[in-house]
Amino acid sequence: MSINVTFPEELLIAAREEKEAFSRKVIIYTLGHLYQEGKISAGIGAQVLGCDKYTFYTLLSKYGFSIIDYTAEEWESEIQTSRKLAQKIKENEDNC
Repeated sequence: MSINVTFPEELLIAAREEKEAFSRKVIIYTLGHLYQEGKISAGIGAQVLGCDKYTFYTLLSKYGFSIIDYTAEEWESEIQTSRKLAQKIKENEDNC
């Protein structure tokens, strides 16, 4: 199954984009949005684009999508872990 979306040529002219580049961007933005909403996995996104997950994540980041979706509790845990590591590094530097 495939879905075709038609954009007026004026949009390509206004965006100063070639048809193929514009089409790829539309697909990336669509996949990025679906990924952020949790509707598709990185594996599905990568499969649609014909790339690996690392490249998919890189593209999402390049186009402004967040690839890390932590809960408030997960963020707090990350912050605490980072602070502990920073303190240990500082202590090691002070002991040298």
